Amino acid sequence: MTTATIASKNYKKLSLQVALNGLSFCVFDTLNERVLDLQEVKFNYTQSLEDQLWRTFVDFPALTKPYDEIVVLHDNNFNAFVPKALFDENYLGSYLQYNTKVFETDFFTYDEMDTYQMINVHVPFVNVNNFLIDQFGSFEYKNVNTVLVSKVLSLSRNKFDKEVFVHFQDTHFEIIIAHNLKLLLYNSFEYKTPEDFVYYLLFTFEQLQLNPETISVFLLGKISENHPCFEIAYRYVRNISLLFTSNLEMQYSLSEAEVLQHYILLNS
Repeated sequence: MTTATIASKNYKKLSLQVALNGLSFCVFDTLNERVLDLQEVKFNYTQSLEDQLWRTFVDFPALTKPYDEIVVLHDNNFNAFVPKALFDENYLGSYLQYNTKVFETDFFTYDEMDTYQMINVHVPFVNVNNFLIDQFGSFEYKNVNTVLVSKVLSLSRNKFDKEVFVHFQDTHFEIIIAHNLKLLLYNSFEYKTPEDFVYYLLFTFEQLQLNPETISVFLLGKISENHPCFEIAYRYVRNISLLFTSNLEMQYSLSEAEVLQHYILLNS
């Protein structure tokens, strides 16, 4: 292959994030580090997930093009982080039984996080994988929180103080507490009101003996400074801010809101 041929080839990657209430995807030109397409699709709970996946593939031709790499993120909180030293792949279901309802018929799998000596045990959407196998043939898949926690832990490198990261979605949020590459806490909470959110946040502080006057809290996901959850938390937490994302904004020519909302997808 000539140099000119190599230079003219675009190495394209598709990252697909699938939840019960919707789907988002990002097309990367990995050679030039550019985002070529970024889309979000809402799903209706009253219709079957497979039918809505099929409709999305019809409506967005970008999903049917060939890619050099395909990553699928299963967006659910049916997961548990396990220290590698305590992990036994013969007992995957036992790690999940205390924080989510599991059944003998569930399919369990796990993502290795070697950098942090952890395993994320999770339940993927088997029907989603079956549908996507028909579309793509083969792809890599993992739990969405594997990407989120890995990225948050990397941000905590060489930090002397504990830090809190909160990732917002429409009906739930994740709280991650990190300290210099160590995961101190991960939890997911459902919420309906800003009061629900701030209650869970302050309760978490209390359990870990964190001082709202001194701890740093960073918000990401579907959040802005005008969001009611940000405004109510600002009353109780002195050092609270949106996660710093200007490097990704410049790299991919995206707005702060787009980077915050699709932070996991962009770091997949």
